[in-house]
Amino acid sequence: MPLNKYAPQVNTHRRTQSAILSGAKNLIATVGLAKMSMIEIADTSEVSRATLYNHYRDKESVILALCESECARLIAFAHSAPNATDALELLSIQISTDPALARMRTFDLAPLTQALSATEHPLWSDFSAALAEMTGSQVLADLSLRWLIGQVLNPLTPQDSRLHAELLISRAHI
Repeated sequence: MPLNKYAPQVNTHRRTQSAILSGAKNLIATVGLAKMSMIEIADTSEVSRATLYNHYRDKESVILALCESECARLIAFAHSAPNATDALELLSIQISTDPALARMRTFDLAPLTQALSATEHPLWSDFSAALAEMTGSQVLADLSLRWLIGQVLNPLTPQDSRLHAELLISRAHI
């Protein structure tokens, strides 16, 4: 079977995108979304401005890609859990302890709440579908999604994350 001659370029492309998204998330956590610029994203990501613009046309497209990447990361993280309670606990802890979300709660509340209310965006349905698969119920998935959204604005401690996840799952099966 012949090797894909473009494999090295694809790997480089993925590494570059990952570096850009990681740099953008670090900038949100340190300077905030409003103060972040494409120049700072390029510098923090250690890529040239030309490379950054080859991947993303503007700051909004970087943020959208970051949101998509974070949702995929959270879904994969939850899928690694042995059961629904553990999955919800892991999601709760990830959301409650995320430094970029913490910074946005304080300095970029308007764009954060706007994103949280964009329920027609495909990311919502993807995340809801993943939760439904994990919990075995669309109703429980919808309830879980709203519970997790609440933690974006009002984070829980790890202990409370476990307790609330257990209560959510146990009450749903009554």
